[in-house]
Amino acid sequence: MDKELYMKEALKEAQKAYKELEIPVGCIIVKDGKIIARAHNQKEKKKDTTKHAEIIAIQKASKKLKAWRLENCEMYVTLEPCSMCAGALIQSRIKKVYIGTMDEKTGSCGSVLNLLEDYKFNHHVECETGILEEECKKILKDFFAELRKNK
Repeated sequence: MDKELYMKEALKEAQKAYKELEIPVGCIIVKDGKIIARAHNQKEKKKDTTKHAEIIAIQKASKKLKAWRLENCEMYVTLEPCSMCAGALIQSRIKKVYIGTMDEKTGSCGSVLNLLEDYKFNHHVECETGILEEECKKILKDFFAELRKNK
């Protein structure tokens, strides 16, 4: 499967979040060409600040692999991870993250700051941005436009 097909799978997760009135961010984790975890934001539903798509996906992947080290795993996420999620990427030893669109307000993989490159952590996470960027931007724009309209 190629990068765009995997990001489409992450977008399916973002669509689930949208329908649940969560900020529409979706994420998948891939190992050896297979999707091992899928997740979307659940902060509102779970009333838990930490229930970002990336954190939930990391937890699911760790459970599946029976390990906290997600070596040789890749993450596809529709929106640039925040500092909490970027830290979790480093701590879980994810090999590479593919990002749909950047987050100019809280992004921590190159927008506001770059935890993946600007610091001397014990693990380096590769990063590639702009995968299906327009589609990833659109779902967020549509969600917030609808939210403002309904207030």
